[in-house]
Order: sequence, then C-alpha cells, then structure tokens
Amino acid sequence: MPEPVAGPFVTGHVGLNVGDLSRAIRFYQEVFGFELQGQSGEPGRAYAFLGQGGTLVLTLWQQSGGRFATDRPGLHHLSFQVAGIAEVQAAEARVRRLGGRIHHGGIVPHQEGADSGGLFFEDPDGIRLEIFAASGVGAAAAPHDAGAPTCGFF
Repeated sequence: MPEPVAGPFVTGHVGLNVGDLSRAIRFYQEVFGFELQGQSGEPGRAYAFLGQGGTLVLTLWQQSGGRFATDRPGLHHLSFQVAGIAEVQAAEARVRRLGGRIHHGGIVPHQEGADSGGLFFEDPDGIRLEIFAASGVGAAAAPHDAGAPTCGFF
C-alpha cells in the first residue's frame, strides 16, 4: 500500500508545446482572455506565460512542429470551467470567429441527460480543449449514447 502524502494537490499551471508561439498567444488571448505575463523570443528558447488576474494559468513553449498527436500517450484534453452557459456560448462565438475546429457541432452535454456541458474544440496546433459550465445546457442531446462521457471521445 502506498504511503500517504501531503495534500490536497491543485493544478498550478499547464505547459503546452506549440509550433508557432505568436499564433498560440493570439489564440489563447482571444478565446480565453488570458493576459500576457511574460515572454521570450530568444531563438530555441521562445516561451510565453499567460494568466488571469495575476495568476499564471498557461505556459506556451515553442518546442514542436506539426500537429498534436491524439494517438499517442499523453494529454487527452485540457478543460476550463466558467461560471455559466453564457460564457460557454460567448467562447463558442470567439472560436468560430477564429476558424477553430469545433467537435460535436457546438455546445453539448457531458452525457445524455446531464445539465452540465460545454464546447469541445482544438487550438491551432490540434490540442484538444474544453470550456464548460456545471449547469445550463438543458435538454440538448449528447453526442454519444449509453452514458458515454462526451469529453472522452472527441
């Protein structure tokens, strides 16, 4: 049996590899409203720190090329919760305006019969993202039957 460890643990920030730092900064600022808290454009060491209200949320590292590989072990998707469905709807409009790839056609419940749900989409590098609200989706049909979680299959 493993030894108990101190906790609870909370996520500090998430770091993502991106292919084009400037493009990624614009995307995350426009979709999420993140503030640029720090940046380096030094060749081979380009990065950006993005946050909200002085708190670091996301670090972007220009250390990759191509698109995110969903068929490899690693990150499945990154999820952000907002206060209500109106914020999810506003995010959907921003993602559509930017030409982002949206899964399931738009805002959907987390599973059949759930009032929680959100928007499932990709950033310009193909990293899968979710913006969701704990309630307010209503009676919309879920994209998967038999209680399968929407967030697991996109």
